[in-house]
Amino acid sequence: MAGKGGVTPPQPLPPEALYRICDPAELQFDTTAELELVERPPGQQRALDAISLAASVRRPGFNLFVMGPPGADTLEITRRFLSGVARSEALPWDWCYLHNFEEPDRPRLLKLPPGQGQQWRGDLERLIDDMRTSIPATFESEEYQNRLQELQHQHNRRHRQAFERMQHEAERNSIALLNTPTGFAFAPMNEGGEVIPPDAFQQLPEDERKRFQQIIESLQNQLQELFQQFPQWQKEAQQAVRQLNEEMTLLAIGRPIEELRERYGELPIGVAHLDAVRDDLVGNFEVFRSGEREQIELLLHRYQANLLVHSEADESGAPVIYEDMPTHQRLVGRIEYLVHHGALITDFTQIRPGALHRANGGYLLVDVRKLLTQAFAWETLKRTLFAAEIRPESLEKTYGFWTTASPEPEPVPLNVKVILIGDRLLYYLLAAHDPDFADLFKVEADLEDDLPANAEARQLYARMVATIVAREALHPLDRAAVARVIEHAGRMAADSERLSARGRELADLMAEASHYAERDAAACVGVHHIEKTLQAQEYRASRVRERSRDMVRRGIQMIATEGDQVGSINGLSVLQLGDYAFGQPTRITATARPGRGQLVDIEREAKLGGRVHSKGVMILARFLGSRYAPDSELSLSASLAFEQSYGRIDGDSASVAELCALISAISRVPLRQGIAVTGSVNQHGEVQAVGGVNEKVEGFFEVCRTAGLDGTQAVALPAANVPHLMLHRDVRDAVAAGRFQLYPLKHVDDALALSTGMDPGARLEDGAWPEESLNRAVADRLAAFAVVHQRRSRSEEEPAGDDRAG
Repeated sequence: MAGKGGVTPPQPLPPEALYRICDPAELQFDTTAELELVERPPGQQRALDAISLAASVRRPGFNLFVMGPPGADTLEITRRFLSGVARSEALPWDWCYLHNFEEPDRPRLLKLPPGQGQQWRGDLERLIDDMRTSIPATFESEEYQNRLQELQHQHNRRHRQAFERMQHEAERNSIALLNTPTGFAFAPMNEGGEVIPPDAFQQLPEDERKRFQQIIESLQNQLQELFQQFPQWQKEAQQAVRQLNEEMTLLAIGRPIEELRERYGELPIGVAHLDAVRDDLVGNFEVFRSGEREQIELLLHRYQANLLVHSEADESGAPVIYEDMPTHQRLVGRIEYLVHHGALITDFTQIRPGALHRANGGYLLVDVRKLLTQAFAWETLKRTLFAAEIRPESLEKTYGFWTTASPEPEPVPLNVKVILIGDRLLYYLLAAHDPDFADLFKVEADLEDDLPANAEARQLYARMVATIVAREALHPLDRAAVARVIEHAGRMAADSERLSARGRELADLMAEASHYAERDAAACVGVHHIEKTLQAQEYRASRVRERSRDMVRRGIQMIATEGDQVGSINGLSVLQLGDYAFGQPTRITATARPGRGQLVDIEREAKLGGRVHSKGVMILARFLGSRYAPDSELSLSASLAFEQSYGRIDGDSASVAELCALISAISRVPLRQGIAVTGSVNQHGEVQAVGGVNEKVEGFFEVCRTAGLDGTQAVALPAANVPHLMLHRDVRDAVAAGRFQLYPLKHVDDALALSTGMDPGARLEDGAWPEESLNRAVADRLAAFAVVHQRRSRSEEEPAGDDRAG
């Protein structure tokens, strides 16, 4: 900006610089129904390469974090891409839990080839049904009853024959075996076979009595030995009955079990379970003989399989699972309890799978924000990934909240890729504060916010629109409607040279437009349906904006759009309410008087200013000092304020406007109130780009239109922001009619020349400013401030009185 010729004011922008039109003639189709759909979202190759890498590297820790801007449809993009990758991968194993007959509280895990899980479970269920009918039928059969009676007859015959032998032995020695109420007894008999009465026995010769007594004593000993054999005989009889029952039980279910053993011979654990079922059934045949239905069902219950996860017969490829509620239990599964007779009971059949079970062998997608907001879920996921195994355990037991007895099943080996979906802030926070994060999520995929807007990209963008239409089953769009969508995508990207990649917002736009087309009985969506949708969306979200503009119209909020005023300028800000943003003019004022180089930022002093805003104020203070007092102290006490602002203010986009207001206050040169200024300034006075430029321009335009456009109103904005302009038609029409202007700024002198109507003036070779220039007025006023400040400083240093004696 140095030179003798002064500063040339910037020229207003032509209407064609305010908006980039997409000519429908460029699009070579009539409706989107003719277009070939895109398999991959355009412009996202970097992120897709990262997703592909994470999917292909089968090493621990190569899990993925996919991040993108709000509304980018990150989940859907990731899920569609992984679904395509997963189709070519192998189906995962089937897993089921079985009863452990040796340790019932530790269920056994059975791994089956893909698709065999349902067959295994069905075979066991059919086997159990066979047991439920065939075993009772076997015990009720005539063969079993005959054989059981034969065993009983054998047992009775053995008893009878033993007594007969004893009785024959006694009779051979003239002794009778008597069965009395108190038990068996022996008595001597005479030659006629009659029992000798006791009196007659006493009259026998002594030798005869002794002989009888010796024989009876011997017989009693033999009888005692016989009685001692009875328990063993009873045991042998019971063993024979048991052998019969086991034989009949095996006869009923032996062949079905053997067939299953042959069918699943390649599964050692499955074969072992069938053997254990057979042995347990044989050992508990009494349950079937008892006929107690509840006991029978309890016995059969433990023979079944708890199929945890399985593949369907018509499935192909690895699973891609999205867990929308990633709690501890929904990730690793849970063990449920049943109330039985007032008590909580559970067993291996109450083990339920989690998302990690269902995704095992494939991909698990989780929203990281939802994951982090669930108690202990993040720690559970990390622990499971580090261990590479899934333990379905209740949260209460894991952390010792209670000690209710529950099964401890074998853990399921884990082979899964976890994909976290979230925004960039969460990724950087986790990477910075969680030391485990880098070990578990080694790959990041960062989706692009927007895409180039060249001719080739527009054709591809049209295909992306057609893909969304097909996926959502919407009415096709005609060529003009697609062109309008592409233009709106530039508006969404806030850049005429870029197109927004936020697929969700585009899908919502086309869904609403399709609704209007259906209501009109139209075959396809036209440009008027798109326009109607955009207007409706803006209208629904504009209540606060309209109230704000009404306050300006009624003079409640003071915004001047005509005339001149010293130390006052219109700055521009953007208010963001959810997904809707609108521009809001703000009056910025400045005061200046002699002082010690102090610039008071009232917003900061009131604790309403943010760090970035404070930085902008400090930069413009340094700019003032370096420009107007490069070799001396700046004698200035100034202040800056956003009038009628009662909320927090941040950002440096008002620093150019603040600098203009401050220079006006110093020089006492008034500023044109019909010009609003936005832009950031650096220490060299160069104007830098800011955000929300479209909303800012439109916000001030609406205020000016309400007050009345007279051709003097304008917005001055950074020249670097000109490519970002995608303004509404009302603004463009007003510019084309000469009733409103936009000026590009490269240096703060451009803003000063526009707002004051004076030439700021370029510094001369001797370092002075040209006469009649704005900078000369500033320099002269600051020199006057310095004189006043020096005079004040000397007066403060002089003594209050003379204490010397005369």
